[in-house]
Amino acid sequence: MDPSTLRLGVFLLLTSAFLAWKLRRVGRRPSGMPPGPPTLPILGNLHQMPTKRPHLQFQKWAEEYGPVYSLMLGTKPTIILSSDVAIKDLLDKRGGIYSDRPDMFISQRVASGGHRLVVMRYGETWRLIHKLVHNILNINVAEKYVPYQDLENKFLLQGLLDHPDDLFNQIRRFSYSVSTQLIFGFRCPSFDDPMLERLFYTVEEWGRVSASGLAQVADLYPIIQKLPSFLAPGAVKDAEHVHKVGRELYTGHWLNAKQKLEDGTGLPCICNDLLLAQQSEQLSDEAVGYIVGSLLEGGSDTTSSTLYGFIQAMMVWPEVQKRAQEEIERVVGSNRLPVIDDYQNLPYIRCCVKETLRWMPTVIMGVPHAVVKDDSYNGWFIPKGATVINNVWTIHMDPNRSPEPRRFNPDRYADDQTTLYQSANGEPMKRDNFNFGAGRRLCQGIHIAERSLFLGMSRILWGFNLNTPLDDNGNPVTPDVDNLVGGITVHPAPFQIKIEPRSPKRAQIIRGAVEDCKDLLDAGSGQWKKVPDGMVFGSWKPDAQTMK
Repeated sequence: MDPSTLRLGVFLLLTSAFLAWKLRRVGRRPSGMPPGPPTLPILGNLHQMPTKRPHLQFQKWAEEYGPVYSLMLGTKPTIILSSDVAIKDLLDKRGGIYSDRPDMFISQRVASGGHRLVVMRYGETWRLIHKLVHNILNINVAEKYVPYQDLENKFLLQGLLDHPDDLFNQIRRFSYSVSTQLIFGFRCPSFDDPMLERLFYTVEEWGRVSASGLAQVADLYPIIQKLPSFLAPGAVKDAEHVHKVGRELYTGHWLNAKQKLEDGTGLPCICNDLLLAQQSEQLSDEAVGYIVGSLLEGGSDTTSSTLYGFIQAMMVWPEVQKRAQEEIERVVGSNRLPVIDDYQNLPYIRCCVKETLRWMPTVIMGVPHAVVKDDSYNGWFIPKGATVINNVWTIHMDPNRSPEPRRFNPDRYADDQTTLYQSANGEPMKRDNFNFGAGRRLCQGIHIAERSLFLGMSRILWGFNLNTPLDDNGNPVTPDVDNLVGGITVHPAPFQIKIEPRSPKRAQIIRGAVEDCKDLLDAGSGQWKKVPDGMVFGSWKPDAQTMK
């Protein structure tokens, strides 16, 4: 054989062997990382990722590999935090390096135009928006929005009287209308409103495309991101459509509110502050649209899903419902609705709020964080760029934290006097829930959410009995409490329920409360006639001179 041919053959053999050796190492867990399931070359653990009920698989891995374990998704290291202490140590105490988000091609860049706040990368833009949102959602400001929550809750109760079979839609209208008032200053009187339908379409479709297999693969193998549009998979086109619908919806809401504020016809709302911030910070209308859109998504979706879960729990555990109603009867009586001032005097209802958030976590596996530099924890190596997952379901279902975790038991919090915000910032092993995130990414709407949930739960139980329906043979139709639907956020699958007013007197009180509210509203549009008393911006609205 020709020596040159022989040398070429040896070179190709050695090169092939080297490439094969390198490929075998691709997808392998780097030395020193937390333990986890065995990996395969190239794929890592990607082949083991479930397409349905992923929270259950993540829970099994935590039981096998410990409260802090790792996965290799292709070449991407992913750290799973299934421990309350680890979340406190890393996401809270080391928030300076754990507050980033992974680069989510489908979820953020394609489906959100780079603007959706919940998955925005940590940086100057995010810090600016975070500061703005903090100033308009802090606890002192949140108290001023109670008139909006109070009014919408009364209309929810009337909706349950008139249309008990439309439970889910009634709850969605309530949470959406509270959010539109807080953010834009207008109400949503009917759950048939096309804007409401478009909002929940956007939320659900964004969650679906974000949790899709393509979204994961595109983040792990960036070459997919460079495919020309005619070769792009269908999920990319779906994500583009989500962005188109969301951008038009949110920017449209913003521009309408902006116009009303500028001409002096707008009502108190978050857009007041954002209008001034837009000028000082040179934010585009699309960027501000997605700020208010992100707030609208968070306020509408998670609150309605949590209330829906609560009502299911009351039906499945009637003894809890009875005890809660007995407390309301002692404190409130039968002659009036509960009000926000009853909060301190209804400890069992406050426990129901906490237990619902634990038992039916809506953000079931959190929103991923990312670490911005190499770090170590308990002797483990956490590499720069690693995705860090707040494993909410597994923490909430830890029997050491919550014995019999799938039983709805508000007594778990009998000695807990904290608000949701205080608990989130307190001792990790006593934290009531992890739905609202952690560290610098903690949801800033937590104060408003707690008030909406308290009013919703206390008033629904004051006015109604929530019973299990019977089938044609007289057998109870009990829902599967573990049947959850959704993507990034989840809620119970639709279930049957029998909702009845507790007495004609209570039904009359509800209708009377709604009639009193109607005096504040325009008969034609259902919108507020004037600024509600005590509203945070009641003494100031922008005018043409202010905006110059």
